[in-house]
Amino acid sequence: SSGINAEYGVLKFALHTGATAIAGRFTPGTFTNQIQAAIKEPRLLVGTDPSADHHAIKESSYVNIPVIAFCNTDTPTKYEDIAIPCNIKSIQSVGLMRTMLSREVRRM
Repeated sequence: SSGINAEYGVLKFALHTGATAIAGRFTPGTFTNQIQAAIKEPRLLVGTDPSADHHAIKESSYVNIPVIAFCNTDTPTKYEDIAIPCNIKSIQSVGLMRTMLSREVRRM
């Protein structure tokens, strides 16, 4: 995710769930370019804003990585596998949804 608030939330989510975070600008080819030294092979992608994270979400569809995304009512959900409806324009709403998702991940 991009944006200062989104980056901080992604890092906190990764800290509490034990996941690896890709915060900040997404480099195209991170999932698909085998020659690149910084290749990542995640098992799941959690996106905060599908409009801002569209490069990562589209690239994950090329390598069959499931996508969970927080979506507004006007967000395109073409490449998302699971769309969690919430207000992604509010920092508090996204923070609450990340807290609830991390709580469920820790229960598993």
